[in-house]
Amino acid sequence: MNAVPPIRIRKINDASVNDKGCYILYWMISNRRVRCNFSLQRAVEWAVRLKKPIVVLEALRSGYPWASDRFHRFIIDGMADNIRMLQNHGFVHYYPYVEPHADAGKGLLANLAKESCIVITDDFPAFFLPKMVDAASKKIPVKLEAVDSNGLLPLRGTDRTYPTAFAFRRLLQKVLPDHLLAYPEIDPLKGLRLPAAVAPPETILKRWPEALNLMENGEVDLGRIPINHNVPPSRLKGGAREARKRLLEFIHRRLSGYETDRNHPDEDAASGLSPYLHFGHISAHEVFQEIADSEEWFIHKLSEKAQGKKYGWWGMRASAEAFLDELVTWRELGYNMCVFRKDYAQYESLPDWAKATLLTHEMDRRPYLYDRAALEDAQTHDPLWNAAQRQLVREGRIHNYLRMLWGKKILEWSLSPREAVEVMIELNNKYALDGRDPNSYSGIFWCLGRYDRPWGPERPILGKVRYMSTKNTARKLRIQDYLAAWGPEVEL
Repeated sequence: MNAVPPIRIRKINDASVNDKGCYILYWMISNRRVRCNFSLQRAVEWAVRLKKPIVVLEALRSGYPWASDRFHRFIIDGMADNIRMLQNHGFVHYYPYVEPHADAGKGLLANLAKESCIVITDDFPAFFLPKMVDAASKKIPVKLEAVDSNGLLPLRGTDRTYPTAFAFRRLLQKVLPDHLLAYPEIDPLKGLRLPAAVAPPETILKRWPEALNLMENGEVDLGRIPINHNVPPSRLKGGAREARKRLLEFIHRRLSGYETDRNHPDEDAASGLSPYLHFGHISAHEVFQEIADSEEWFIHKLSEKAQGKKYGWWGMRASAEAFLDELVTWRELGYNMCVFRKDYAQYESLPDWAKATLLTHEMDRRPYLYDRAALEDAQTHDPLWNAAQRQLVREGRIHNYLRMLWGKKILEWSLSPREAVEVMIELNNKYALDGRDPNSYSGIFWCLGRYDRPWGPERPILGKVRYMSTKNTARKLRIQDYLAAWGPEVEL
C-alpha cells in the first residue's frame, strides 16, 4: 500500500499516540465513503503499524445550520452503503450515529477517543467543520490528524489564493503532474490482516446508540428528529453506489457531448455528481480516473507547456477536458479560497474592483424588487428564473448555466449587494444538495465578481460586474423542455 502523502496530513493537537489503546478511530465527517479515501487509508497505516483494529465513527448532527429531511436522507443513504461496504471486514467496527436531538452527541467522540490509539479525521475547509474539528482537538486525549482527500491538488499544494481560474489553472498545469502520481488506494481495506474488530464499551453504546435501526429495509424515520421537515428529501438518492452509477452513466451516455450540450437545460448533459462530491460519497480522484480510463489516457500525454489554457493540456478530447476544467480547476479553486480566506462566505471577500463598482451603483433604482419570501416561492416576473428556483426547491439543484443567471438576477432584484449575498447563501444552503460547499460559494460570489474581471459597458445596479440577460439566455439555449418541467411555457 502506498503511503498517504505527508502534504495531505495535518497535525491538529499536540497529544501523543496511545500505543495501549484498543483501536484506531477514524472520525468520518466529510469523506463519507470507503473507496479512494486518504483519511481511511491513513487510519489503515496506523492500524498496520500498531497492529490494531479500526473503529469508523460516522456521526450526523441534528443541530447544524440548514439541517433538513433532504440532507439527512441523502447522508443516511450513504451510511447504509457504508454499512454494506464495511460489514464484511472483520477488523472494522462501523459506528453510525444520528443525533436524536441537538447536542445529544456531545461527549461521544471524546469518550471513543479515550479508548483509541489515535484519531484520524477529514480535513474539509468550509461550513462548520473546521471549527468543529478545532473544538474537538481540545477534548481528545490522543493525537488527532486531519487528512485531506478533497481533490487532485492537496489543499496545501500552494500557499496563497488565486484571483482567476486562468491563474489557478496555470498553477495546476505546473504542479499537478507530481500529485497525480500519489493516488489514493481504491479499496484501502483490501487484503488486510488485522486483529478482530473491537466494539466500543457498552456504556458508550447505551448512551449513544448506533443508528442501525434507522436504516432497516432502507426506511428512515426522520419525523422524530428535530430538523426542518419543510425541505423534503430530493428524488436523488445518496450514497457511494448511486454516485458511482451516475458517474459511469455520465461517461457512457453524456461525456462525448458535454462540451457542446452542457449549457442547454433541455439536454441535461451535466454529470450530476456535485451532491455526491460535496457529501464525500465519491472522490474527485475516482471521477478523474474513470474519465482518464475512458479516454485511454496516461500521464505522459500531458502537455509540457503550463500556459493556463482550458484546452490542450490534458491530452484528451475537448469534451473530457471541458469536464475536467469544472472538476479540477473550478472546483478546487473554491477549496483554495476556503483554506486561505476565512471570510470566503462574506461580502468583504470580493475583489476590490467589484466592491467599488457595486458601491457606486448601490443606490441605483431597481426596476424590480423582491424580498426573500417572494424569491423563495418563485414569485417573480421572470418565468425562466422561477423555473430555476422551483428546480432548486423541489429537486435540490439548478442547471449549471441557469445557476449563474439565478444569482445575477437576485443581485439585480435586491435592495443592496449585501442583501443579495445573504439571500443567495440562504436559498442555496437551505435547498441545494451541493450547498454549504467551497464550490457552491464560488458560484454565488462569482455572480458579484469573484474570479472575474471588470466588464463594459458599465450598467445600472451591476456597474462593471458581468451582466446576464434572461432574454439572451433564452435565445441562446434550448429551454422549452426545462420550462415545461419546472414552470409554465412563456414567451421570453
